[in-house]
Amino acid sequence: MEQFPKTFLKGAATAAHQVEGGNIHSDYWMQEHLPHSSFAEPSGAADDHYHRYKEDMQLLRDAGANAYRFSMEWARIEPEKGCFDENEIAHYLQMIRDCRMLGLEPVVTLMHFTSPAWLIKEGGWENPKVVEYFADYVRHVAAILRHNVRYVCTINEANMRLQLLELMKNYRLGSSADAAVKTTQAGAPGKESQVQVGLNLNSNLVLGMKEAAEAFGIRDPRKIATFVSPATPDGDRIVMEAHRAAVQILKETDPEIQAGLTLSLHDIQACPGGEQEAARQWDEEFTHYLPWIAGDDFLGVQNYTRKCVHAGGVCEPDHPREKTQMGYEIYPEALEHVIRKVAEDFKGTILVTENGIATDRDEQRCDFIRSAAEGVQNCMLDGIPVKGYFYWSLLDNFEWQKGFSMTFGLIAVDREHDLTRHPKPSLQVLGEL
Repeated sequence: MEQFPKTFLKGAATAAHQVEGGNIHSDYWMQEHLPHSSFAEPSGAADDHYHRYKEDMQLLRDAGANAYRFSMEWARIEPEKGCFDENEIAHYLQMIRDCRMLGLEPVVTLMHFTSPAWLIKEGGWENPKVVEYFADYVRHVAAILRHNVRYVCTINEANMRLQLLELMKNYRLGSSADAAVKTTQAGAPGKESQVQVGLNLNSNLVLGMKEAAEAFGIRDPRKIATFVSPATPDGDRIVMEAHRAAVQILKETDPEIQAGLTLSLHDIQACPGGEQEAARQWDEEFTHYLPWIAGDDFLGVQNYTRKCVHAGGVCEPDHPREKTQMGYEIYPEALEHVIRKVAEDFKGTILVTENGIATDRDEQRCDFIRSAAEGVQNCMLDGIPVKGYFYWSLLDNFEWQKGFSMTFGLIAVDREHDLTRHPKPSLQVLGEL
């Protein structure tokens, strides 16, 4: 494998709620502590990255990486509507400065799935006012990004809500917990790989939704609009309007900031007769967003696997491979395929902002990273402007509803004792690419 150029961003990524711990004002924290929560366990202290981030950054830098993607937590910064915590803003400024001091390029995400609980009580991501609310948040943090951060991702996986809508359609969840269990167990092969966020479709789902509705003060559980809930067409548009508002604010604050969003993208492969369905799904995942991202400085591509489809929807491939802990097919070649497909229509800079594998066999992770990185280089050799690769994730972390059982990390965390970090060989493999 060729060496990446020195200007290429090579690193790993995290999300605040998954690693920081104690995110008590977020919608996720509230849902994790419901009597019938669909979460396997609460996030609790997570990896205590909030206090130990410098140690984690140092491990990443020592391995040979030159960049780190992390998120700022909106629920910490604005725990109550209109009340901004300057201490938390100062914390993230220090985090950015420490990142640079260690020789890592900070790539900052402003919203990575979690929202302040008050936002959901206000109607969440189906309320047009969320555009204004998100813009207010971005204005308050833009000052610390100015001249300190070059790359800013406004919203992580802005298409996730449509992917969840597709998932729910496929499972055809009933109105009772019993129906939910039956339809989940009977789900068609490969459906688990339709979204790249840890979910548990179990007997607690319906009861948990009812309890969440009560906690958020919403009468109809189907109206709960967290960022990780199915979207209406209006909700999808609202997310993109929030993105555009954020980009405008960032550019007004510092024209040198490179702004974009990230999308969850599958390598959608058509089985015989599935060409039309594959085109429909690719349009839903990517193409219909082109007018919204055409002026962005970069696109964050996030890919984990492929998805095979026939005329009726998702199907098993002819020669299925081993699955990850998350139920995804291990298919590192998907990243190269997706980059090439994206580059047909999006002509700007591409950053691979997430790509990874959940496995307890680190040699498998090492092979995955090498294969995915080789695909990135193939794209670059053909002139596609790929400027960075971020492995997901730096740390074994809180994988949303799946809890801590999914091990994506380059660094293991000792949860039974004192959260001691144990770098895996894959960390060095990433650093030596």
